[in-house]
Amino acid sequence: MVDDNGGMMRFDTATATGHPDPEVAAWPEALVSTGDDLGYFAPLGQRHAAFFADDGPVLLVSFETAAAIGANGGLPHALAVAQPNGWSCLTLIASGATWFRDPAVFAYFDRLIEDAFFEDFDRVVFYGAGMAGYAAAAYSVAAPGAMVIAVQPQATLDPRVAGWDGRFRRMRRLSFTDRYGFAPDMIEGAGDGMVIFDPEQRLDAMHAALFRRPFVTLLPCPNLGNGIEAALRDMGVLDPMLRLALEGRLEPAAFWRLYRARRNSVPYLSGLMARLDEARRPLLNALLCRHAARRLNDRRFRYRLIQLEQELAAQGRSLPVARS
Repeated sequence: MVDDNGGMMRFDTATATGHPDPEVAAWPEALVSTGDDLGYFAPLGQRHAAFFADDGPVLLVSFETAAAIGANGGLPHALAVAQPNGWSCLTLIASGATWFRDPAVFAYFDRLIEDAFFEDFDRVVFYGAGMAGYAAAAYSVAAPGAMVIAVQPQATLDPRVAGWDGRFRRMRRLSFTDRYGFAPDMIEGAGDGMVIFDPEQRLDAMHAALFRRPFVTLLPCPNLGNGIEAALRDMGVLDPMLRLALEGRLEPAAFWRLYRARRNSVPYLSGLMARLDEARRPLLNALLCRHAARRLNDRRFRYRLIQLEQELAAQGRSLPVARS
């Protein structure tokens, strides 16, 4: 955004957090320099930072980790989605497993609310996956009417509410009962919300159920496992989904159309093949392998199909004739 004199507005971290900048994590140079060129880069406490690229009146707010950004050449994934389309992006970055629970991050969003920052945009989309999905929902309260897309999010790690989830026991020392705390409550002001999860991952499904609201659509995607964001990216679903959201055109039907790409995803089909092997469903597995071998011309599926056909023949069974 621009200031009253027409210049690029810089973010004053000390003002936002209420104290001078503390020692911060070592952030990639590309992140710092690009933020300074396009908007601002602001460390928030010791383990968080904000990256803002100011462009058009549509805003993508993402929550990402420093590790993921480092693997992406030192820049947020959100920038690659927003910049080619003339959209703005605001990325909150965490160094480590913090769930973005930090007074400096609270203060940053407080400042954005006080400055009516989100009111300058025609459309706002919050996005994150895993702990970042939690944060996307929790901080969306700062931008009423925004769309929220949360992939495999936790609702809270408060043991009084989610004591059944033992995956993140060390994180229970964080407070999830103060400001921006219980994500399903914080999402109440959102325009629309989508929660993407694998219903066969029991703990993820239990968290997803806590988000059930009239304006939140739960999108169960079986067989995606623990790495849903990576799977959606590999299928070519993630970026088109975000673009549709930023264009105001993402509805459940649109997501399911994009999700048909799983039919051509070797990693997805390989995982499904392994699950059918584990479940000892040779007929279903053979049908899957025949489909994948013909559609993708992949020798792994052809080889497994031969094995499964032999196994079925030994049982006096055979595959139905394929449709032409």
